Amino acid sequence: MCPMPSSRSQGTGREAAPVAPSRSDRFVRLVSGFIGGPLGGHAVDPPRRRFWTPLRVILFTGLVFFAVSWLQKYPCAGGGWLDWQQYTNACYTDIRALWGAERLNEGAIPYRDHPVEYPVLTGWFMGVLGQIAFRVENIFDSPLVDGGTIFYHLNAITLIACGVAAIAIMYAIRADNRRTDLPDADGAAALRRPGRPWDAMMMAAAPVMLVTATVNWDLFAIALSMPFFLYWQRGRPVLAGLFLGLAVAAKFYALLFVGPLLVLALRRKQLLPALMTTATAALTWAAINAPVAALWRESWLRFFELNSERPVDWGTGWYVLRGVTGWEALWDHEFVNDAYLVLFAVSCIGIAVLGFFAHWGAGPEEDVVPRLAQLCFLVVAAFLLFGKVWSQQYVLWLVPLLILARPKWTMFLVWQAAEVGYFLAFYGKMLQVSAEDGRGIPEWLFLTAAGARWLTVAAMCALVIGEILSPRLDVVRGLPARPNRAVPTRPPHETAAPAPSAAP
Repeated sequence: MCPMPSSRSQGTGREAAPVAPSRSDRFVRLVSGFIGGPLGGHAVDPPRRRFWTPLRVILFTGLVFFAVSWLQKYPCAGGGWLDWQQYTNACYTDIRALWGAERLNEGAIPYRDHPVEYPVLTGWFMGVLGQIAFRVENIFDSPLVDGGTIFYHLNAITLIACGVAAIAIMYAIRADNRRTDLPDADGAAALRRPGRPWDAMMMAAAPVMLVTATVNWDLFAIALSMPFFLYWQRGRPVLAGLFLGLAVAAKFYALLFVGPLLVLALRRKQLLPALMTTATAALTWAAINAPVAALWRESWLRFFELNSERPVDWGTGWYVLRGVTGWEALWDHEFVNDAYLVLFAVSCIGIAVLGFFAHWGAGPEEDVVPRLAQLCFLVVAAFLLFGKVWSQQYVLWLVPLLILARPKWTMFLVWQAAEVGYFLAFYGKMLQVSAEDGRGIPEWLFLTAAGARWLTVAAMCALVIGEILSPRLDVVRGLPARPNRAVPTRPPHETAAPAPSAAP
């Protein structure tokens, strides 16, 4: 993890104490009552000379959640699923299923021997681990050594490492909570925001991590995308672009970060760093993709063809709308493609207008320009809300973006509950359409769970937009509340009148 410069309070030269969630967040304050209550006024934060520093506590929590996720998927690690156990145990994982579907069990090399449905860097990821599992199986040549099981566990270990790295980078971003809209990113004013290192706990303890961490390879892309935000925050546009290019080469959703980056650069009239980041990302992506595109063009194009040909997926907004209204046009994937593109384009234009004109005319000393993470969250959320594919693991894309955009626990957990509810409903639906003995859940229940997921994500978008329009509601900025004339402002602790020499 990169070293983190210490934050200092503006104009004082003293270290600014990090924000304590038990003081600033209502939900955490309530829960803290079970372990002794909120942080006291004379507590040392962070604690000195103790093993359990905030970072270690957060990483340990993340490891526990990832370990539970690994155990949750363990019944499906061996393959050979009987009596639909991948649905009854809710332990299905694409990683184990694609061991055979992508011919990795035959030692096939992605793109060269078999087209895969993933971007190149993810294809290489599965290919390298697939070769290791295939060769280990051949070396031992025993029915007790199954290459598919080895393949799943190798992927699970590597993805858990990616998840831990992403949490550590989230900690670094929030511990160093500087502004990115000032010319001097290293100046004292850039560091005036109080640090929020405990925000990383939201990522470590996100309930969806328990059930989706190893469904697919998305944690790999997330671990590559997080340094983009860290290095952009630290004024390192080339390194930010390098990791953005790597993230796009792993999963295409990271490409959506470019629009907000350029919109805010235009507004701040600091276009050169954003262009450097974008150009570096494009060159990185091209360097990774060019050899595969040149040598095995048809295999390389398979990813793009599948995305244009796929019908409406389970649980999307289009699926819910079709189930509720019975609209026949929604069975036509070309109509849905066109409708999705129009709605997504309109959403992006609206987000760009919001990012460019919100609080237009405010001086640079005012912390009111929309933050990059806020716009990135809105764009990715719009992509999912109006998209025709919304796989269960895509929730992992939104988790770090929402934490960076709006680190408040209450609505975060409401959304997480809706996502976990959809996860369970999805497997109930898969059991209903697969088994022939009447098992599973009724269609109305699945539509309810999918609709709840859609509505909670839309609600989070509304809350983020509200905080863009009212920056004092944004806890990341740490702006003081407007004074209320009816209630006198309490003087700071250090300026309070001294106590009398003799108590009455």
